[in-house]
Amino acid sequence: QLIGRACLRQKPCSKEMFLEMHSLGNFQLSEGGEVLKLYSEEEAKCLDSLMTDLLRPFVPQYHGLVTRGEHCYIRLEDLLSGLRRPVIMDCKMGVRTYQEEELITARTKSTLRSDMYQKMMKIDPTALSAEEHAQKGVTKCRYLQWRDTTSSTSMLGFRIEGIMMEDGSVQRDFRKILTLAQVTEALLYFTRSQLDILVSSKAYHSRLLALSDALKNSLFFRTHEVIGSSLLFVHDHSSKANVWMIDFGKTTPVPATSELRHNIPWAEGSREDGYLIGLTSLITSLSQAISVASWQQEDSCGEENSVA
Repeated sequence: QLIGRACLRQKPCSKEMFLEMHSLGNFQLSEGGEVLKLYSEEEAKCLDSLMTDLLRPFVPQYHGLVTRGEHCYIRLEDLLSGLRRPVIMDCKMGVRTYQEEELITARTKSTLRSDMYQKMMKIDPTALSAEEHAQKGVTKCRYLQWRDTTSSTSMLGFRIEGIMMEDGSVQRDFRKILTLAQVTEALLYFTRSQLDILVSSKAYHSRLLALSDALKNSLFFRTHEVIGSSLLFVHDHSSKANVWMIDFGKTTPVPATSELRHNIPWAEGSREDGYLIGLTSLITSLSQAISVASWQQEDSCGEENSVA
């Protein structure tokens, strides 16, 4: 789902590879610099609002709706346009990836899910109780909370969902990344320690700082619970780099009399999502990656001068 959530077209890949990485046919390729994403009323409303918000420069251009066959699709800007052999990272933001309504529903309908039990079994069988092993099933509520507490989501406010390198290879196994130091290592791997991608005026660090300012002043952000949304990092060999906010299918408005802070821990009923906690963690790790890359560059230059 790495590219799927990004609403992107990975040009070097075949159509089959692209569609394989999309979620259950939710995306279609389109000509004219657009990607089509299966219609969601919640997402369409968010994108419509974002087109007139301070966050407009940080989200893909929304071109309205189109019908193909029996399905309606959201028309979105292709964020990979103009990039050659792009490198992509998807970071899911916030201290939780489920809506409060999902939690309530999961408790009410405590149906055992064998598929979610198998997912937990594959990653950590010891996380399951004897009763769950005997039943060979867990409730959705149990799975949702386990998934977030065993990744960096609940502690750092985000988690890396996947990375696609320039050769089209995809890595998704980032569950063991739990600390800022480990995030820093992942960022250095993702950028190949290239300072021009990390820190130039149009690169990741500057973009995240600008996003932070926009979020703090955005009416949309203050009045919406942002759940399951990602930050998409993209760059190519020419050092073109950008960060985009994507995926608003679980983003919902709060009551008219409420505003969210986004920078405090979640307590059930508060609807706080911790988005800014995650963004602060990312900026901190990115700053550390810049320091490491600078040291590596200085050491490399020193060795070359010694040889000369």
